[in-house]
Amino acid sequence: MIVAPYGEWESPVTAADVASARLRVGYPHVIGDEVWWQEIPPDSGGRTLVMHRAADGTVTPVLPPGYEARTRVHEYGGKSYLPIRGGGLVFANHEDQRLYLVGDSVVPLTPEDGSRYADFVISPDGSEVWCVREVPGEPPVRSIVAVALDGSCDVRELVNTGDFLAFPTPSPDGSLAWICWNRPDMPWDSAELRVDGRRVIGGGTESVFAPIWRDSESLYVISDRSGWWNPHRVDLEGKVRDLHPVEEEFTEPLWQVGGRPFELLPDGRLVVLHGRGELRLGILDPETGELTDVATPYTSFATTLSVDGYSVTSVGYSPDLPAAVVKIDLISGHCDVVRAEADVVHGEYFPSVEAVEFTGDDGLVVHGFLYPPSNPRFRAPDGELPPYVLWVHGGPTGHSTSALDVGKAYFTSRGIGVLDLNYGGSSGYGRAYRDRLLGNWGVTDVADAVTAARALVAQGRADSERLGIRGGSAGGWTVLVAATRSTVFSAGVSYFGVSDLKLLAEQTHDFEAGYLDSLVGPLPESASLYEERSPLGHVSSDTCPLLLLQGLIDPVVPPSQAVALIGELSEHGVEHTYLAFAKESHGFRRPENVRASLEAEIAFYARVFGFVPR
Repeated sequence: MIVAPYGEWESPVTAADVASARLRVGYPHVIGDEVWWQEIPPDSGGRTLVMHRAADGTVTPVLPPGYEARTRVHEYGGKSYLPIRGGGLVFANHEDQRLYLVGDSVVPLTPEDGSRYADFVISPDGSEVWCVREVPGEPPVRSIVAVALDGSCDVRELVNTGDFLAFPTPSPDGSLAWICWNRPDMPWDSAELRVDGRRVIGGGTESVFAPIWRDSESLYVISDRSGWWNPHRVDLEGKVRDLHPVEEEFTEPLWQVGGRPFELLPDGRLVVLHGRGELRLGILDPETGELTDVATPYTSFATTLSVDGYSVTSVGYSPDLPAAVVKIDLISGHCDVVRAEADVVHGEYFPSVEAVEFTGDDGLVVHGFLYPPSNPRFRAPDGELPPYVLWVHGGPTGHSTSALDVGKAYFTSRGIGVLDLNYGGSSGYGRAYRDRLLGNWGVTDVADAVTAARALVAQGRADSERLGIRGGSAGGWTVLVAATRSTVFSAGVSYFGVSDLKLLAEQTHDFEAGYLDSLVGPLPESASLYEERSPLGHVSSDTCPLLLLQGLIDPVVPPSQAVALIGELSEHGVEHTYLAFAKESHGFRRPENVRASLEAEIAFYARVFGFVPR
């Protein structure tokens, strides 16, 4: 093997490989032998397509040129289409947000009034699509509406109570169940199940998701009343039975609408997702409580299940396989890969992954996934410890998994270790873990990052002088707070990160308008706390060098956040680089920008950590 310092290993995994691997698939839907899904090809300029695989295996795009399936409900969108059994497909068009029916032609179904639509389901009689409508305003107004499929552009209102609505679920006899929550709550903190206008369960300190009718008198839902999102049966009077009480999660936070974390099978059993940190596929008998895992090559799945008969589709993830739309026959056990996001190229350069735990000064456990430097042709000189970069996920109510990521291999194959951190406040580990961030954003997440970094050093895994931290959005916030409040890290990389909480509160969109109330505190009462927590105003000569990357059309974290910080960094003589991308929003989609960002990042680490990249 070739002996070379960490960071100077040659690797065939390039930034272009990472960018070209960024085909993204999501929200599959199965009817018989046909499968549909959303797809963002790397060469589409970020355009979301709807793809279709016919019974004979032929794969074709559904939408004609000039159309894009992408709803903007809650800004984060979600599933943007719905196939109609018997022919045709309804989709939300990105440019005008109208619903269209595509078949032999493209027919508009909603008026041209700026309204947005999402979370689609067919009405009991098959003549309408029932969905969430969002009418822009200050604030936006949401309702559940029925949209006629006959092209008349007739839209009638079914439900108009609740600031936010999701999971419209009609029963065969025409009753309607749905989930709602009100400002300032987020849906993972408090959400209600309602049926025909009446609250059944949820709200307060209970979060309820994903109703499915069991019969005309009862439903199945996911509730965290036990401290974990577990499946329950509930009747219309609110009587609840926990179907499988266990310290595992059966869903994820509701950032996007249109997905389902469990579905009903023809024999009355439920196909479910469950686990801690990652969600496995299983079958639950609601009468006995027996839960049996389904054997597949994938270790986790997206909460976007679709079922027809005993066929289930989702997006599967694994440390060893690229993410893929898969169709699983629950009778034979056959797992059919419908569409993989990429071929595994240079697989021998991909790192191993280890689930790790650290214990903080407060005695609480911190979770993460560790990816040591790995290259089949290189090793470091004896006695040298590697640089490590902590990756901090966004949300902040979200979590990282062990899913294969070419982006991590780009760094680890060059000799830079990665620790993907699920700090306190992350989902996937129960409500108590999730609630650790309440009132403590910028405190708990940063303390856990420092705990993890110090643990790597104490365990002899990492060089204490070459520790970095990188994250996007809420993760970028953690990077910037850590950089301005701690001296543990030598380098920070912020992708569209928050630098000023007051500015975020003023400029953020409606879905997250009350998020900071729980993460920090309500305004104006907590104004001083917002100033105290924000990186802006706390830059000093001890602040580590920073790389700031920002999309200029980002509606979630506007570029003003980065611009405000740049002046302060310059004033204190802190080394920094700012890269802005004119056509990027919240999360970079264009391959050329992904490539430029990664190349800037590796050059930044080389400069700060003191190596010469090859």
